[in-house]
Amino acid sequence: MNKVVRNIRRVDPAIVKGYEGLGVATVHEAQGRKGLLAPYMRPIWKRAHIAGPAVTVEVAPCDNWMIHVAVEQCKPGDVMVVAPTSFSDAGYFGELIATSLVAHGVVGLILDAGCRDVREIEDMKFPVWSKAVFAQGTVKETLGNVNIPVVCAGQTIYPGDLIVADDDGVVVVRKDEAKAVMDASIAREAKEAQSRKRLKAGELSIDINKMRERLAERGLRYVDHEDE
Repeated sequence: MNKVVRNIRRVDPAIVKGYEGLGVATVHEAQGRKGLLAPYMRPIWKRAHIAGPAVTVEVAPCDNWMIHVAVEQCKPGDVMVVAPTSFSDAGYFGELIATSLVAHGVVGLILDAGCRDVREIEDMKFPVWSKAVFAQGTVKETLGNVNIPVVCAGQTIYPGDLIVADDDGVVVVRKDEAKAVMDASIAREAKEAQSRKRLKAGELSIDINKMRERLAERGLRYVDHEDE
């Protein structure tokens, strides 16, 4: 049975706001190096950063009907996540649907397929991460599902999970873990800020991170001449 789930539990907006300054790489590391979508998911224009709860859309190959259906379920601050049920690089998304999403307050799109009308979407400053840019159109014939768990670019994403995306890619954070991951990410950023100051002052990373003892334990030797 195909369905649209109208009411989903989203990450608290106050927690989402805490991710505004946090990069994908930081979040990925802070939550134990998990949740990263496949590296082919690239922003169609640079310097975009988004964070928001996922509205998930399961679509058929070369068919974008359910994207139109899903717009109605979006709330301001949401991120739409679109996943075909099998491989497709057709252009599911263009300027007109982007216009509709902007009108409903959606902050970005994660699309495991193709995007088109790139120039117009960039002019709108609507953030999109997609597998491909391709002018091939789609049909509107096959039912799918809205707000069910989907597999997008190698990661299972549940409705309401937190999506963070920037130039480094896309990462998903489980909604029940979002507060803990935010705190860990902020702590990691603070630690890196201190390391950055020490590196600028000329200290070595192997000393800052106390690597010398571990390197010696692994058998690394320092010699004064290459024939030693």
